[in-house]
Amino acid sequence: MSDPIATTPGGRTPTVPVEAPTAGRPSRGRSIAAVVCVVLAALLMTPAAVAYWGQRTLNDSQRYVNTVGPLVNSPQVQDVLATKVTGAIQQQVDIEAILNDVFAGVITDRPRLQRLVGPLSAAINGLIDRQVREFIASDAFAELWTAANTRAQQSLHRLLTGDESGAVSLQGDQVVLDVSEVIDRVKQRLVDRGLTIVEKVPIPDTDKQIVLMEAPQLKQLRTIYAFANPLAQWLIVVVAALYLAALLLARRRPRMTVIIGALVAANALLVALALSVGRQLFVDQLAGTDFGPASRIFYDTLLSYLDRGWQVFLWLGLILVVVGWFAGPNRSGTAVRTAVTGGLEGIGQALADTPVGGAGAWTATNARWLRVVIGALGVVVLLWGNDVSPSRLFWSLALVILLLALVQVLVGAGRESATSRPAPPTQTAPAGTG
Repeated sequence: MSDPIATTPGGRTPTVPVEAPTAGRPSRGRSIAAVVCVVLAALLMTPAAVAYWGQRTLNDSQRYVNTVGPLVNSPQVQDVLATKVTGAIQQQVDIEAILNDVFAGVITDRPRLQRLVGPLSAAINGLIDRQVREFIASDAFAELWTAANTRAQQSLHRLLTGDESGAVSLQGDQVVLDVSEVIDRVKQRLVDRGLTIVEKVPIPDTDKQIVLMEAPQLKQLRTIYAFANPLAQWLIVVVAALYLAALLLARRRPRMTVIIGALVAANALLVALALSVGRQLFVDQLAGTDFGPASRIFYDTLLSYLDRGWQVFLWLGLILVVVGWFAGPNRSGTAVRTAVTGGLEGIGQALADTPVGGAGAWTATNARWLRVVIGALGVVVLLWGNDVSPSRLFWSLALVILLLALVQVLVGAGRESATSRPAPPTQTAPAGTG
């Protein structure tokens, strides 16, 4: 049976270009997967950052106390607490009426003494206010504040899970903070200083509470919390994994690095915008409550971790954009990269005849995975202690740049050392053999 392939008149078989139908499919599928990963990561990044802050701050008593602890030194918070406690005591202790009762007979005999009742009443009320403010500014209150906030965090957690017992509770549509312990401690302080008239004075429960916020949507918040809390801790890890997968799947990794950096920076600005809008809504919500004057400082302190986080994300995004440009095939990036690596390797070449040359040979062989280890070390430094901040980012970046530069110097020394070694003599066959 003859070959079915046709031949040319000259008897030669024509060259027919054969296309491999599957040659382009893997790379196309890989590109689609990279795009899907980077889009999902970009969409999930802002919710993941907020969820991670909430999970770490509101669920962890120690982190919550460390976050709100500095509020005890805030003049606005001290003034709110002092005003509430002083008002609660003075409202139940009518100093002027007590003085009129004590001096009733004396005033009848000497009516002019009536003029002293007002100044004496003001002096005693001033003493109460001064003692309250001194106590709130003392170390004893700082310890009480820490203990109270520990209970408040536990109460807030119970509140979100449906248990309304504790220092923070839901009354109608209001979330309130119980300050009865502060009032009791101040009353005892006044009694110890001789003002025994406040010892037996009952303080109504309504005067022992500070309205923190109106919360008509608390039931919806409980539903969201119950659904999101188990996922919040790992969502940020999923986002990081999606970005990493997009980078590994991309055919043009420098360009993908620039895209990831831009998306990270955009999400950082989105978080900053959400914080700004949330701050104004929070302040407006508390404008008519006892805690209104301190609402801004409370909001900024409670969300300080998230506020530092968006700044880190913004700088990290900009750094990734620069890294992608530096590593890309563009003319300016290539020129800068060539100049920097050439300069560093030139330094290494000058050290090739020293012991550095031996280390450089090993470094040149293992440079790729050494750079990966250095990048991982930078991430560890950034996240160490779970206290991310712009300063920590810059320190980790400086460490990575320094170590990468050192690797490049050693690579230059290793290459120079390898090229300067004399070539082994070649053995020539004796004449006449073969």
